[in-house]
Amino acid sequence: MTSNPPHGMQHSVSVCTHPNIKQQQLPLLRQVIMSKQSQGKKRKSEDVCAATAGDDDGVHEQQPITSEGAMPQKKFYRSRAHCNPLSFNESFEYPTSPELMDWIEDHYPEHPLLTMTKQQHAETETHTDDETPSSSSFLSSSSTTVNIQPNVLDIGCGFGGLTLALSNALPTHTILGLEIRTKVTEYVRLRILAHHKDHPNLYQNCSVLRTNAMKYLPNFFRKASIEKIFFCFPDPHFKRKNHPRRIISERLLSEYTYLLKPNLGRLYCITDVKDLHNWHVEKCGNHPLLQELTEEEMEEDVCVKLMKSETEEGRKVIREGKFGHEMYYRVYRRVVGDDGDNNKKTGEEENADTLAKVRNGRVGSVTAETYFAEGQFGVERINSK
Repeated sequence: MTSNPPHGMQHSVSVCTHPNIKQQQLPLLRQVIMSKQSQGKKRKSEDVCAATAGDDDGVHEQQPITSEGAMPQKKFYRSRAHCNPLSFNESFEYPTSPELMDWIEDHYPEHPLLTMTKQQHAETETHTDDETPSSSSFLSSSSTTVNIQPNVLDIGCGFGGLTLALSNALPTHTILGLEIRTKVTEYVRLRILAHHKDHPNLYQNCSVLRTNAMKYLPNFFRKASIEKIFFCFPDPHFKRKNHPRRIISERLLSEYTYLLKPNLGRLYCITDVKDLHNWHVEKCGNHPLLQELTEEEMEEDVCVKLMKSETEEGRKVIREGKFGHEMYYRVYRRVVGDDGDNNKKTGEEENADTLAKVRNGRVGSVTAETYFAEGQFGVERINSK
C-alpha cells in the first residue's frame, strides 16, 4: 500500500506501510526520505560544478591524482595483490630484441655514468680548444657514448621500497623494478620522480617498468647481462593447481640463469611462508647452474639486509606477522656450466654472429627444397635395410 504525495510535490515518494508504523508517523518518514534525496542531488550538482570550474567551454580535462614531482599517496594506487600472470592479457609493450631497447631516453636520462662521461668529455674539449683537431680527438669524442642497461632486477617490486634502497646501496649499478600491476607501477614511477626532485643527485640509477616477468624477460635483457635478481615475498599460490603460476620454477630458473652473469650473478629469494620457502630451496637447490651461498656469505651481503628491512612486505611481517614474524631467505650464485660459460661468447657477440648468418642466408632460409632436409624440424635420416 502506498500513500499519495502531498499537494505541490513534483516527485512522488512511495512509502511502504508496515504494521508497526502508525499513520501519524508517515508524514515524518516522508520528509526524511525527501531530505535525503535533496542532499544527494545537491552533492551531485556540487561535483559537476567542481568538475567544470575554470573551464569556459564546459569541457573539463581530468586532472591527474598526483602531479609530476610530488610524492604520491599510496591509498590512491592500491590494487589487487594477486593476479594470474599466465592469463594476464593486458597489453604489454616489449621489443622483439634487447638491442632495440633504449634505456637511456625513457628510464635513465640522468644516469650517474652519463653525467661522468659528459664531464670528462667537456674537460677533453677544453684541453683541445687551442690545439689543431686530429683524428685521435675525433675518435675520442665519438666514443663517449655510454651504453646504459639494467643489471639489477627487482622482480615484483611492489611499491618500490627495495628498488629505491638498492639505488643508494649500489650507486654504480643500474636498478630496474618490474611490476605487472598498472596502478602500482605508476605509483613507483611517481615516487622515483619525487625522490629526484627532493634529492637531485641521487636515485638517478633506478627506474620501473610495467611488464610480465614470466613472459618477456628475454625480450628486454641480453644473455649474461644481469648481476642480481630479487624475488621478495612473491605470491605463494597455495593451491596445488596454481603452483605453475609461482615466479620460481624449473622452467623459469633456466631463464634466470641464462640472464645472470656466471660466477658474478646472484639470485635472491625471501618469503614469510615456510612452504613457499621449502619450494624455493627445492627448485633452486636442484638446478645445476645455481649454488647456495653459506650463512657467512649471506650475512655479509648488504642486499640481504635491505630485502628484509626495506620492502613493504618485510615491514609488514615485522609489524603484523600474518604467517609469523620470521622471514626465510636464500641467496644463490650463478655458477659456470659444464659446457664452459666463460669460454663462450657474450650475448652481444652471439647476436652479431646470428645477424651475420641471417644476412648471409645460412640461418632462417627454409625453402621448399630444404623443408624435408635432414636437421630441419627434427628430420633424421634412417638407414633402411
